[in-house]
Amino acid sequence: MTISTLHADLTQSGLNLIGQALSIFDADLRLAVANLQYQAMFDLPDELTRRGTSFEDTIRFLVNRGEYGPQDDPDDAIALRVEQARTFQPHYFERERANGRWVAVEGAPLSQGGWIAVYTDITDIKRQEALLRARSEELSEQVLDHAEKLSAANRELAATNAALQEAQRVLTATEARTRQVTEMVPAHIAHMDAGFRYTFSNRQLPSIFPGAPDRIVGMTGDDVLGVETFSRVRPHMQRALAGEAQVFEITHQLSGRRIRIALTPDRAGHGAYILSTDVSAEVHAREAISHAGKRSLAARLTSGMAHDFGNLLTIILGLQGRLAAMQLPEAASDDVQATLATARRGAQLLNRLARISLPRDLSFEPVDLPALLSEIATLAGPSLATGVSLEIEAGISDLPLLIDPGALQDSLLNLILNANAAMTGPGRITITARASGDWLQIAVTDTGPGFSPEALARATEPFYSTKQGQGSGLGLSMVYDQTKLAGGTMRLENTGHGARVTLRLPLRRVTRQMVLLVEDDDAIRTEVRDMLTGLGHAVIEAASLSEARSMTDLPGLTMILSDLQLGDGLGRDLAGTGPALVLMTALPPGDPLRSDLAWPVLTKPFDRNRLSAAMSDAACSSARPGPEGDA
Repeated sequence: MTISTLHADLTQSGLNLIGQALSIFDADLRLAVANLQYQAMFDLPDELTRRGTSFEDTIRFLVNRGEYGPQDDPDDAIALRVEQARTFQPHYFERERANGRWVAVEGAPLSQGGWIAVYTDITDIKRQEALLRARSEELSEQVLDHAEKLSAANRELAATNAALQEAQRVLTATEARTRQVTEMVPAHIAHMDAGFRYTFSNRQLPSIFPGAPDRIVGMTGDDVLGVETFSRVRPHMQRALAGEAQVFEITHQLSGRRIRIALTPDRAGHGAYILSTDVSAEVHAREAISHAGKRSLAARLTSGMAHDFGNLLTIILGLQGRLAAMQLPEAASDDVQATLATARRGAQLLNRLARISLPRDLSFEPVDLPALLSEIATLAGPSLATGVSLEIEAGISDLPLLIDPGALQDSLLNLILNANAAMTGPGRITITARASGDWLQIAVTDTGPGFSPEALARATEPFYSTKQGQGSGLGLSMVYDQTKLAGGTMRLENTGHGARVTLRLPLRRVTRQMVLLVEDDDAIRTEVRDMLTGLGHAVIEAASLSEARSMTDLPGLTMILSDLQLGDGLGRDLAGTGPALVLMTALPPGDPLRSDLAWPVLTKPFDRNRLSAAMSDAACSSARPGPEGDA
C-alpha cells in the first residue's frame, strides 16, 4: 500500500465517523468524496457513491424516486438542478423529504472548483418545535414563530460564517501569492493616489532607482524620488489621473540609469498603477546600433571615395605648392594660401571619417587630471574668439586617475571649440571636474544661446551639424563614442544661461599596491611582473598555491593577482585571506570553472591597460564583491 493510498483510506475512515452526510463534487460535476451517511441518508445504490459518479445521474435517481415530491416534468426538474450546480452559490435551507423526514442542507463552493454539501437530519428538532407549539398554550403564537425563525436564522448564519471563513482563507492565500510574484519581478510595481502618495509597492524601487527607500507606502513622490526627479514624473501622473495611460522615459541623475515608466489609471478613478523598469542596456544597445549603422555608412563613403579624392587633393596641393613658390601678386598669393588651407582641411576631413569608421580602443594610464585640464586650456586658448575666456574648476585632488588622456583631450577640445563657435560675442567657457561616488563628472559649460530642441535630440548623430555647412557633424559624435567606449555617459542640456555637456566616466583611482603575483608558468609570471612594476607596484612572487598561502599575511600586502588554475589547486581559494583578489585565466568567459566567481577576472592575453583597470576596480570593490566581471 502506498503512502497516498494510506492517507486516502485514513481520510475516508474519518469522514465515515461524522454523524452528518457529506458529499464533494468537483468542477466537472463528478463525485470526488462521500461518506457512508450520505449513502444511508438518501438510500443510494453503490454505483452512485463511487468516485466519478455524475451529479446528473444522482439527481435523476432522486427525482424519479420522488425525493423532491411530484414533478410535472421530471426532465425539467433534473436540468434545473444541474444548471444550479454549475453556477453554485453558498446556501443554507431546510426541506421536508418525501419520507416525512426533515433535512438541513448547507453548501459552499471550493477554491479549486466544485462544492461541498453537508446534510443534517433535523427531524427531531422539527418534532420538538411542533410539540412545543401544540402543548405550549401559554406561549403566544408570535413567540413560537420568532423562536422557530431564530433557530433557522442561527443555522443559516453558521453556514454563512463558514463560507465567509473559507472565502477569507482563499483571499489571504491569493494575496500572499500575488505579493510574492510581484516582489520577484525585476521591476517596481506600485500604486499612487490622487494626492501623489504611494498606496502599494512591491518593494523593488531601490533596484530601479538606487538610493531610494524600499518601504514607501504612505510617502509622497517628492519624498521618495526627490523633488527634481518627481517633477519630471508629475505631469505624466496628472494625465494618468485624468484617465490617460502614459509610457515615457527619464534619466535618473544620481545613477545615470534610463528608466521607462508606464502609468495605468485604475478603474475606480482613485489613482494610477506604476510600472518602472531599468532600460539602460536597451537604450545603450539601441544607440550603439544606430551609431554603428552611421559609422558603417561613413566607412562605405570613405572607402568609395577616399582613393580618388585623395589623388585629387594630392594634385591640388602639388599645383598650389608650385604656385606658392612663384612670385605672384599679393592677391593671387592669398588665393593660393586659401586654396592650400581648404585642401588640407579636406584631407583632415577624410582622416576624421576614417577614424569614426574604424574600430578603436582606449589606452588607460595614470593621469594627473588638474594638470591635463590645464594643458588642454593652453592648447585651446589660441583658438578662442576675441572676448571669450576659458576657466578651469578642478574640484578634485591631484592624485592620479586611470584615464585615456588622448581620448579625453580630444573630447574636451571638441567641446571647447563647439562652445566657442556657438557664441557670437564675448562669453565664458567653464570646465568643471568633480568626483561623485564612483564617477568622475567633467562638464563644459558656455554662456552662448544653448542647444535647440533638435540639437538636443540629434547632436550625437554622425554628420549632424548646426554650423550650416561649415562643420563636419562628427565632433560630438566622436565625443559620444569615446565616452561610451570608456564606460561612461554624455548628457546635453541647457542651463538657462547657455549650454552644458557633461561627461560621466568611471572613477578609477590609481593607488600603489604591494601585489602577491601567483603564477606557475615562469614566462607568464615574468611578463606580468614587468607590467606590474611598470605601473609602479611592488611585487612578491609565488609559483604555487601552497607557496602563496604562506605569504598572504605579509605586512603591507594589499592585493593578490593569481592564475585561476594552478598546479596544486585553484587561485580562487586565496579569497578571504585579507588582500583584494584579481584572477587571470585563459578559459573563455562561458567556461563552468569561471561561473559564479565573485572577483574580477582577466582573460589572457591582456595588456597593461586592462591589468591596471582590473586592479583599480578590485581596489574599489574589495569590500563589496559582486558577480564576475571580465576586465
